[in-house]
Amino acid sequence: MEILLIIFAIVIFIIAGQGLKIVHPWQKGLIERLGRYQRTADSGLTLIVPFLENLKKVDMREQVVDIPPQAVITKDNVVVEVDAVVYYEISDPVKVTYNVANFWMAVTKLAQTNLRNLIGDMALDESLTSREAVNTKLREILDDATDKWGTKVTRVELQKIEPPVDVTEAMHRQMKAERERRAMILEAEGAKKSAILKAEGEAEAIRQVADANKYQKIAIAEGEREAITLVFKAIHDGNPTNDLIAIKYLEALENVANGNATKVFLPMETAGILGSIGGIGELFKEKVAVKQGK
Repeated sequence: MEILLIIFAIVIFIIAGQGLKIVHPWQKGLIERLGRYQRTADSGLTLIVPFLENLKKVDMREQVVDIPPQAVITKDNVVVEVDAVVYYEISDPVKVTYNVANFWMAVTKLAQTNLRNLIGDMALDESLTSREAVNTKLREILDDATDKWGTKVTRVELQKIEPPVDVTEAMHRQMKAERERRAMILEAEGAKKSAILKAEGEAEAIRQVADANKYQKIAIAEGEREAITLVFKAIHDGNPTNDLIAIKYLEALENVANGNATKVFLPMETAGILGSIGGIGELFKEKVAVKQGK
């Protein structure tokens, strides 16, 4: 009798152990009774009726699906090899369990089909430079399609878009030619700017030399004018006769004629004096002509 009690106790203990289930924090537990869904259990210790109820655990963490590489024909008839990865998380464990038989295969085939459609509507150059646009469109399509499966597609990333070898080599040659063209343009622009700066420098040097010559001639003329004025003032202050004034003027003008000036400025007071003694004026002209002939 005691043995039967012990056996019965062991059986009860085993049955009770079968009814205790542990659900981890990243999981949800779906409890079925005789094949029919009853409730969803949260994380922690969960009690079920042995042999009548069954517990299915669903991983609620974000997961990734690797889309296998596939050949896709672009809009300009170039065959490229494309693959991607899809990140998703389960929002409803009931739908993902009962609405789709194999979610992994379903999302893989769905991503491959829509990826072919998106890349097929683009030219090769556009597909290579529009990864972000393709990622966004593909994520929106998959998110809408998998909503009834209780999942949310969080991110889609294209891993690679590889054109054929001959197309890749042609693209490399094109990029090399483009770089060489840009280098030639930059070199030509540099030579142009250098020539412009050199011409501007030469023009500025010519202007400065011309201004210096102009200022030199003005200074010489001003000095000669002031010298004649001072001589006239000194003679006038001595109150000499007209003949003596004329002789002094001629001597001063003879010294002036030894310079490089082509014009001589005379005070107005000398007009009457030189006019009254025409012979001396003629003598002055001859002396000036002889000096300039040298």
